[in-house]
Amino acid sequence: MKDLRELKVWQKAHACVLEIYRHTRNFPTEERFGLTSQIRRAAASVPSNIAEGCGREGDRELARFLSIAAGSTSEVEYQLLLTHDLNFLDDEPYRQLDTQINEIKRMLNAFIRKLS
Repeated sequence: MKDLRELKVWQKAHACVLEIYRHTRNFPTEERFGLTSQIRRAAASVPSNIAEGCGREGDRELARFLSIAAGSTSEVEYQLLLTHDLNFLDDEPYRQLDTQINEIKRMLNAFIRKLS
């Protein structure tokens, strides 16, 4: 088992979730149970799956949960694009969040390769 709080990728994923929550507070009220909820859940699943993998025994199990987390980064990436295209998210926050989520995706993929 690994201490998830020591993992840079978990720290970055957690910080990204906090930013997404901050930015989605201003989304339209009618999206509260739609896109707002969906992007928040997808974003939170990234550090959650990293955490679950850290709680498992062995690198194979950890890699499996890291792979799930990487899949969630792709989901968040699309949802960020959608929120930007719907004008719920301005250009600068969109670019910053997109950069963050892609960095996390790269880190996860490198970590998975290292474990394999």
